[in-house]
Amino acid sequence: MKTGALIDILVADLEPSRLRFRARLRLELACGAVLAGLILLVALRLRPDLGAQIASPRLWFKFVTTLTLSVTSLGLVSRLATPGAKVKPWLGALSLTLLVIGFGVLAEAVTTPPASWAARLVGHNAPYCLTLIPLLSAAPLACALHALRRGAPSDPGLAGAVAGLLAGGVGATLYALHCTDDSPFFVVAWYSLAIAIVTLAGYAAGRRWLNW
Repeated sequence: MKTGALIDILVADLEPSRLRFRARLRLELACGAVLAGLILLVALRLRPDLGAQIASPRLWFKFVTTLTLSVTSLGLVSRLATPGAKVKPWLGALSLTLLVIGFGVLAEAVTTPPASWAARLVGHNAPYCLTLIPLLSAAPLACALHALRRGAPSDPGLAGAVAGLLAGGVGATLYALHCTDDSPFFVVAWYSLAIAIVTLAGYAAGRRWLNW
């Protein structure tokens, strides 16, 4: 048997285990997201004007950005943890988040006076953003890392970092239900910084706990 054919057979044998792992990762991540959601509802509560603002393009920009980040990071990390899986398509998909951000920032710059940009960037809740997004990301990150221990990431630090990116996206999505700062300028500055903190935490945790 030729080497290429043997590799194809081995990869085919791996596919059922990959599917089981990805299903487990999604399930554990969902558990972490539910726990974080309960923390939001009990300790923080939803923003009082959520119903009135539900049609706001700025509010939806936040959700589209954080959900795009979450979905693409989930696809990427599930591939990073399974040997032989194709990673490049998901790296490209992850860049969709940058396109969404760029569009939102451009739209905000075009539709608002320059004199208001600094105030929109600073907002009113930056310290809460930097604290609460990592807090709401903790359970999703812990659950994602627990699931990843059943995988076989070739680069534990990278897998942990992308798990942190995923958890940060989930935490930011939940925090967006509480935060009243909707400007894309604020989101790009402060949400991104908070998610970066979670990503670094995931990197450190991955290097420590995902070695095999």
